[in-house]
Amino acid sequence: MATYAWRGRNNLGEAVSGELEAMTETGVADQLMAIGVAPIHIAPKVAKGDLTDGESWFQRLNRKPVVVEDLLLFSRQMYTLNKAGVPILRAFAGLQASASKPAMVDLFKDIRSSLDQGRELSAAMARHSDLFGGFYISMIRVGEMTGKLTDVFLRLAEHLEFERDVRERIKQAMRYPTFVLAAMAVAITVLNIFVIPVFAKVFEGFHTELPLITRGLLAFSSWMIAWWPMLLVGGIGGAYAVRNYVHTTEGRYRWDAYKLRLPIVGDIVQKATLARFARSFALASQAGVPVVQALTVVAMTVDNAYIGSRIEQMRDGIERGESISRCAAATGVFTPVVLQMINVGEETGELDHLLFEIAEMYERDTDYAIKGLSASIEPIMLAIIGVLVLLLALGVFLPLWNMGQAAMGKGGG
Repeated sequence: MATYAWRGRNNLGEAVSGELEAMTETGVADQLMAIGVAPIHIAPKVAKGDLTDGESWFQRLNRKPVVVEDLLLFSRQMYTLNKAGVPILRAFAGLQASASKPAMVDLFKDIRSSLDQGRELSAAMARHSDLFGGFYISMIRVGEMTGKLTDVFLRLAEHLEFERDVRERIKQAMRYPTFVLAAMAVAITVLNIFVIPVFAKVFEGFHTELPLITRGLLAFSSWMIAWWPMLLVGGIGGAYAVRNYVHTTEGRYRWDAYKLRLPIVGDIVQKATLARFARSFALASQAGVPVVQALTVVAMTVDNAYIGSRIEQMRDGIERGESISRCAAATGVFTPVVLQMINVGEETGELDHLLFEIAEMYERDTDYAIKGLSASIEPIMLAIIGVLVLLLALGVFLPLWNMGQAAMGKGGG
């Protein structure tokens, strides 16, 4: 199969171009006509040296990776194409022709190649598990088995959109505190290295005992100036060590458990994680996935090792014949209201619908908590800034005040 470069015009008369793989030029023309493009020029692509697809090393170095927004758009497009009855090979040919990001073009090309070799769509996507993730691939596999691939793409698009919205809201809420903390760190560094040493030279001429706060500031400044290379190396090394530890199984478990106990932020993390669990479990249950298999997949998608272990604990209990509500209560992470809803859903056979209700409830709680995050953090940040400013002001100006008082006392005597 060769790669052909083509130019043509779409239904609106606009000039479009791209690349497609096919056995012959006629195959390329058939693919273009199928997606509503009238071909004008089709020719085999000329290789440029040893660089694949004519990309320079600089272009490959700066290639943008596939992100959540790309997968969200892909899911929406596949839902629309499947709903319209477009064959899957033709759908991927159209997506490849219209994609503007090289990484997505390569992804569609590889999936098309796998489909041409007779693989199922889920198996083709499994070759890119680092991009799609276990939950996405498992849902596609369920859609193929049940014949509900169109509905699965729609549900996956909604799921990815929720994930993106939660991340964006948390980033937006944390932007101000992060900026303030960074500014404080820079200010403290500048003061200790450049400003306080100047005052230290002035205070040396006083030949008197300085206040305790002033002596503390001078000692800290001297220590920072003398040891700043070690502080820099230690900070970078410590961050690298913590990062490597968090990537281990034990470190990830301990860090994820600790995040849930953090003040202010911990409650938001727990609610967002449980909302992700409820929506993922509801999607799998609605698609007809067995409960044990669904919980196995969901445990890998909650993005929290601690809660994931609790979900696996639920799965093990269900395998022993216990009810879902009893196993959920044993985890200790759900509220009484949620446990009651799970119990009702299990008794009525409407578990998937009530799981969606639980997901929406947690999502609303997460939204309210995120909106109040900045309001909760601002007083703490102002208090910290106030304490630092007070310490600096007292440490620098108290000796000057004392000297002024002493001078006035001598003058009056």
